[in-house]
Amino acid sequence: MEDIVLVFQFILAVVLTIIVLLQKSSSIGLGAYSGSNESVFGAKGASGFLQKLTFGVGLIFVINTITLGYLYNKEYSKSVIDSVDLDSIVPAAPIEKGTKESAPLKDENSAPVVPSVPN
Repeated sequence: MEDIVLVFQFILAVVLTIIVLLQKSSSIGLGAYSGSNESVFGAKGASGFLQKLTFGVGLIFVINTITLGYLYNKEYSKSVIDSVDLDSIVPAAPIEKGTKESAPLKDENSAPVVPSVPN
């Protein structure tokens, strides 16, 4: 699904760029290559039509961008901890004190002995 929306985003970006370049400006842009638009779009020319088309394609572009952000965020919101098998971390049975397999354990609550310093 993400791939289709991403390809559509690229297509929208190219179409939006072409539409913006076709609009009249002080330097005419690519509007010079479109021929005489006045006969097709009315006496005002294509300015009203291209402005509405730019707004529509721009709105679709923004909606598509938000959709892409949602889809990618949904995909990467999983944590690494979610994929860890807890049975592999926790041992099956606790190690008993005093067995040959385990080393003697120190009492964790006892404080270290500090040697006295002669004055």
